[in-house]
Amino acid sequence: MFVELLSVPRRLAAPVKIGITGLPGSGKTQTLLRIIQLLEQEGIKVGGVVTEPIVEKNRRRGFQITDWMTKDHEVFAHEDLKSRVRSGRYGINVAALEGLGTRALAAARESADVIVIDEVGKMEVESEVFTQAIVDTLGTNKSIVMTLHKKSRNPLLQDIRRRDELRLLEVTPVNKNLLAFKVVHLLTGRAH
Repeated sequence: MFVELLSVPRRLAAPVKIGITGLPGSGKTQTLLRIIQLLEQEGIKVGGVVTEPIVEKNRRRGFQITDWMTKDHEVFAHEDLKSRVRSGRYGINVAALEGLGTRALAAARESADVIVIDEVGKMEVESEVFTQAIVDTLGTNKSIVMTLHKKSRNPLLQDIRRRDELRLLEVTPVNKNLLAFKVVHLLTGRAH
């Protein structure tokens, strides 16, 4: 019986939706990855999308999107990408968002305990299909942790920030090491 108890994931608190914001380079994605690590150590199934920079010769050249459950990934923004859709110096691969990104969110809505969406920002909202997948995900009765571009005036981001159920937390140099633990506490209802 004792062995059985160890294999059962700990219970989550009532679903909570958490937005992590901060200036570019503040550590939003690193904080999210630490949250995922802490949750997975407790046997909690995490799904959704994580965005990571593509660095070449010590310089950020673009971003890839990863389906957290399958680890499939695709380049969705790059300086060398030829695309009609652009964000700053990056060409946007809308197909990566609408394919891999949308599938990852659908799978997470279906089978994850906690859904992650990194980063709802200027580039990601260039796709109406992906934007709708985010809206659909926000409507689920599951805990969600998302990182949000701090300054964007995009209507989706403004709508997300106005949601009553959203707890908005900012990453700062002072709190970035402890913020992951605070979020995990909010998700599980327990101190660590």
